[in-house]
Amino acid sequence: MKKLTIIGGGPAGYAAALYANNFDLDVTIIESDVLGGTCLNRGCIPAKYWLHLAELNHEINNAFDFGIQVKTSEIDWKKASTKRQDIVSKLVGGIGMLLKSKKVNVVNGWGKIKNENSVLVKKEDGSEELIQTDYILLATGSKPRELASLKYDNEFIINSDSALNWEKPPSKVCVVGAGAIGCEFASLLTDLGSTVTVVELEKEILPGLDKRTSGELRKQLTKRGVIFKMGTSIDSVKDKEIIFSDGEKETFDTVLVAIGRSPLTENIGLEDISVTTTNGYIDVNLETMQVNGKENIFAAGDIISNAPQLAHVAFAEAMSAVSYIATGVASPINYSAIPYVVYTNPELAEVGLNSDKAKLKEIEVDQAQHSFAGIGRAMIQNSNQGLVKVYAEKNGPIVGASICGPSAGEMIHELMYMVGWEALPAEAAEFIHAHPTLSEAVGESLLSLNGKGLH
Repeated sequence: MKKLTIIGGGPAGYAAALYANNFDLDVTIIESDVLGGTCLNRGCIPAKYWLHLAELNHEINNAFDFGIQVKTSEIDWKKASTKRQDIVSKLVGGIGMLLKSKKVNVVNGWGKIKNENSVLVKKEDGSEELIQTDYILLATGSKPRELASLKYDNEFIINSDSALNWEKPPSKVCVVGAGAIGCEFASLLTDLGSTVTVVELEKEILPGLDKRTSGELRKQLTKRGVIFKMGTSIDSVKDKEIIFSDGEKETFDTVLVAIGRSPLTENIGLEDISVTTTNGYIDVNLETMQVNGKENIFAAGDIISNAPQLAHVAFAEAMSAVSYIATGVASPINYSAIPYVVYTNPELAEVGLNSDKAKLKEIEVDQAQHSFAGIGRAMIQNSNQGLVKVYAEKNGPIVGASICGPSAGEMIHELMYMVGWEALPAEAAEFIHAHPTLSEAVGESLLSLNGKGLH
């Protein structure tokens, strides 16, 4: 039986361990902290819990739009935090039980490659364990990226890990960075009553995503009170006063730095097997997930080059690696059809190419869009702002889509299949969308993309 040792118990690590149960593999997973990694403990799950709480608070505060009189909206922060931790604990516990049921050997400690067939684990009590193995999968994850000019002190200048553990959100927050993390925090904080200013060097939020839908999200967040300072940076911080590059000064309770994440690839033994990194990222063969130049060393998740840092991508990369280890047959991931979701209120979701990405690839595209303004279900939900955009290669298949609006993160998967299966606009437009649904906006966009719009 082949032995597989996985370093890291986050999405890539535990997914690999679970998926290996489908094959004849003897699996050990090494985790220095808690199973579930950043996603379950300090990222995806707790963040989306607070976003849901914030959205509920927003709906309650606007209930009178539907004739419902709510006399008070008061959050019991202790109970809210307990609920969040209960959800996290159940999911983490569930992973532990699943691994146990599939006879995965879980070792607590810091795993470091000793050579290409062994991993040394340093445990909390000071003891060490040497694990012999046929294959090694690196899945060590990432940490919040830090700015040299804004060092974390975990009091005034904090990162997303610290922010998710707030007992109560601060009254006035400066968010540095308007990527997915920054925009999500801006959305939840403003819906929880905080005053929020977002600072971003680029001209538009969510750099790299569709400019039209990104602009629509910025417009809607601005209407709800978020202040955006685009094309701006922070020159200096003194006490709690921030001086911006445009010369303006303002005092805040907290500065939340949300400029992305850095790979955790230090002190895991890469130098001992002559593996070099690019800005900390490991170069791999994306067909097999093998580390370049190493037949039995694999990597997946946030630590690899030229791939998005997303939990669902980590799952897929882990399964791809395990499949190749077990069978010797590559099962590459379709990176061109990965859904990307920003869980703001409203959500923004995208898959495949947009106009800028198509231009970089020298692909000529047609596009069509449809607004939620006249969609009955969206009007019923008091959320009929936003739009759906769909892109198709000139005289060719659908290559991308972007949505800003209610439930965008759910709706994008219909378009994911179209991109992945290279559906033609004429083929996709034939299918009927139920009425009244939010997805009618997708159907209307497809009809227009096919040259025969309805509304």
